[in-house]
Amino acid sequence: MTRIPLVDLAAAHAEVAEEVETGFKRVIAETAFIGGAEVAAFEQEYAAFSGVPHCIGVANGTDALELAFRAVGVGPGTEVILPANTFIATAEAVARTGGRIVLVDCDPRTYLIDAEAAIAAITPATRAIAPVHLYGQMVPVERLKAGIAGRDIAIVEDAAQSQGAKRHGISAGVDGIAATSFYPGKNLGAYGDAGAVVTASPEWAQTVRTLGSHGGLKKYHHDLIGVNSRLDGLQAVVLRAKLARLDDWNARRRAAAARYEELLSGLDVITPATLDGNEHVWHIYCVRVERRDEVLAKLNAAGIGAGIHYPFPIHRTGAFGYLGGSFPNAEATAPEILSLPIYPQITPEQQERVAEELAAALA
Repeated sequence: MTRIPLVDLAAAHAEVAEEVETGFKRVIAETAFIGGAEVAAFEQEYAAFSGVPHCIGVANGTDALELAFRAVGVGPGTEVILPANTFIATAEAVARTGGRIVLVDCDPRTYLIDAEAAIAAITPATRAIAPVHLYGQMVPVERLKAGIAGRDIAIVEDAAQSQGAKRHGISAGVDGIAATSFYPGKNLGAYGDAGAVVTASPEWAQTVRTLGSHGGLKKYHHDLIGVNSRLDGLQAVVLRAKLARLDDWNARRRAAAARYEELLSGLDVITPATLDGNEHVWHIYCVRVERRDEVLAKLNAAGIGAGIHYPFPIHRTGAFGYLGGSFPNAEATAPEILSLPIYPQITPEQQERVAEELAAALA
C-alpha cells in the first residue's frame, strides 16, 4: 500500500534540490551563517512578493507574531482580540508580551475570525486585533479596519498559513503589519524553523528588527529589551529557491482544491467555502464530517495522511483553559474538521484515491 502524505516535503525538495545545494555551498564558503547576503536578498524578495516595503526575517513564526505585537505596543495592561479557532501560537505570542488575550468566535462556514464579534469585543484596553488568515484564505480585514476607524488599535495579521493569498488584490501587511511562519510544511517552508514580519511602516519595521537582535542594531548597543530571533543564511537559501516557485505552487494547490470539490461532491461532507474577493492558496484543505475521529482512523489505516487543524479551540487547551468563555461555532467545528492531503505535487490519481477511501470511511 502506497501512502499518500498530508504534505509531501520530499516532492517539494526534489524541485529545488540542485539550487539549494549550490546555495548552501555559497553560504558555507562565505561563512555567512547569521544574516548575510542571502538573508538580505530574501527579505527584499519576500517584501516585493508581498507588496510591502519591509520584511524582517526572524527565527520562527511565533517570534514573528510576538515581535509584531510588541512593535505596535502590546504589553501588560493591553488586550489583543483573536479567534478561538487558531493554532496556539497566536495566543502564545500575546501571552509572551504580557498582554491579555480576548477570544471571539469564528465564522461557522469559513472558520475565520468573526469580524463583527471582534469589533463588538473592543474595550478601552484593546491595543490590537489579530485576524488569522486560516487554511490559506484571508479574513475580511477591511471590515475590521472600518470597525476600528479613529481608534488607537492596530491590526496584526497572522499570515502563517497564507503566503501568496490576497483579498481584493491586497496581501497581508500592506496596510499595517503581518507575521508569517516558514515552518517546513507551510506553502513557503524552510528546512527548519523560520519566520518573518512584513509591514508598510518603517517605524514598526525598525522596532521588529531591533527587538529580534537583542534590542539593538549595533553590536553592544542595546536600546530595547529584545530577544535573539534572526533568520539564518541556510534557511534563506531554501526560502529563496522556493519563493521563486511559490506562485506556480499555489496555482497547483488551487487546481487540486478544485479537483477535490468535484471528487467529493457526492459525499456526506461539507467542503470548504471561499469568501468572495479572496485568492485562496489552500495551505490546508479542511472538510467537515460526522464521526470525524472514526473517519480519520480509517483513512490513516488505509495509508491516507489526513489530519486535524485544530482539535481544540484555544479556550479548551490546558494552557489557556483559564480564559473560559463560550464560542459555539469553534466548539461545534472542532470535533468535525478533517484535513485532507494537499500539496503542489499531488496527482489527480492520488486525489481520486483519497476520495475513494474517504467514501469508504464514511459508509
